[in-house]
Amino acid sequence: MATALLGSFLSAMATVLGVIPILFVKRLSELWKDVLVAFTAGIMVSATTFGLMPQAIKESGIIALTLGLITGVLLLDLIESHIPHIDVENKPGLSNLDSKALLVMIALFIHNIPEGLSTGFSYASEQASLGPMVAIAIGAQNMPEGLILAVFLMNARATRRKALTIAALTGLMEMVSAVIGYFTASYVQNVVGYGLAFAAGAMLFIVYKELIPESHGHGYERPSTYSFIFGLLAMVYITTFFGG
Repeated sequence: MATALLGSFLSAMATVLGVIPILFVKRLSELWKDVLVAFTAGIMVSATTFGLMPQAIKESGIIALTLGLITGVLLLDLIESHIPHIDVENKPGLSNLDSKALLVMIALFIHNIPEGLSTGFSYASEQASLGPMVAIAIGAQNMPEGLILAVFLMNARATRRKALTIAALTGLMEMVSAVIGYFTASYVQNVVGYGLAFAAGAMLFIVYKELIPESHGHGYERPSTYSFIFGLLAMVYITTFFGG
């Protein structure tokens, strides 16, 4: 349990880590943003393909994989359809920043619930390497998410301190949902495989719905493609290091 808490904490606080560059650099080029997002997408696809899905089949079978994965996709689709997206291109001078910041916080709170559940389910698996691997994958996704959040808030004339605070608060929900996922998988028989498949579906939806389109929307498709491959290979090495 202590390991799961530590892993979920580090994964959630990666959102704060993503904010740090904005403390020193007011603007991040579209090239670097796209490359970072694509690298994250590669990490998540690798963790899903080589970690979550095979272990879900091993623990609960192919039907559990199918049902859990589809559930993860449908839930993320539902969330994405009913929460606002962060408009990074917002022009300075927005009025009523506090209400906009609150709206963004609520959106990220909801968005982080399935991510936290994914981490919790993974730590409850009988494969010891799966928890750290998924925590790293989710954490990698949280870093550019934190950066995009910070850019949005800075464009809306928020202070750097407010950007850091909001990022930390959005990570809190991920930790809470990770604990819920861990205890649910630990005490409910045969739910781990479904949980891992759910995590796989949620992560794949994020990759194909958000990360890949974002990384290919500004004319840097080629470097983003290479970055995706490097991210996938990086997670393969991480998996091998953890004994996956």
